[in-house]
Amino acid sequence: MPLISVITITKGNPQGFARTHASIKAQDFKDHEWVVVDGDKEPDNGIYDAMNKGIARACGDYLIFMNAGDAFTSPNTLSQAAAYLQEGPDFVYGDALEGGHHKPARHDIAHGMITHHQAMFYRRSDRQYDTRYRIAADYKYTAQAIAEADADKIAYMPFPVCIFETGGVSQRRVAEGRAEQNAIRQELGIKAPMISSMQIAAAFLKRVAPPVYWALRSRFKTARAYDARASAKSNPATPSKKPNLKI
Repeated sequence: MPLISVITITKGNPQGFARTHASIKAQDFKDHEWVVVDGDKEPDNGIYDAMNKGIARACGDYLIFMNAGDAFTSPNTLSQAAAYLQEGPDFVYGDALEGGHHKPARHDIAHGMITHHQAMFYRRSDRQYDTRYRIAADYKYTAQAIAEADADKIAYMPFPVCIFETGGVSQRRVAEGRAEQNAIRQELGIKAPMISSMQIAAAFLKRVAPPVYWALRSRFKTARAYDARASAKSNPATPSKKPNLKI
């Protein structure tokens, strides 16, 4: 079984940290390590600098970032994920729970983060977060991970991986985050016409009519999910249709 590194960044959030700790401790999959970077004990240059420290300390085959306040959806979440990871994919992602709502993953990196950061497993590498981006460095990190992955080694897990704690910096500084995402698209050559208008409309709908937003968010996806395990069992030589994740 692969070793999974769960990386947690914490600063000034003891209650959230305790919740995350309890969630990790409850996991029935024991081939994991917990890497904690505590901003109250060691200085850093922001959350992504702290996450880079976590990457440097990690020894696992795969990394998942579960920051203070976030939690796995159940005690067997890592066991479920390990069933996918043992096949050696480059990048694996699943759905998330946010504010009591099931938030399905999207399958097009051009539209922004395909799912919450806490619902993605990255094969460990020397890649680091670009700390020039204070809000959307996770988008660049993820887009690069997908670009570097073999097309047939990207897997989607059709279940919620994390319970996302709302109110973080990306949700408080939405406009800045969008601007950084646009800069990253230009830097990486990702074409996404009209995406800014779509994001503004979605944010407005989420604010003024949450039930409508969540109903639409749960119903529509940009592509059919790719399950690497099902594909390999059905016809190893001909993978089933994959999400449009490649840049």
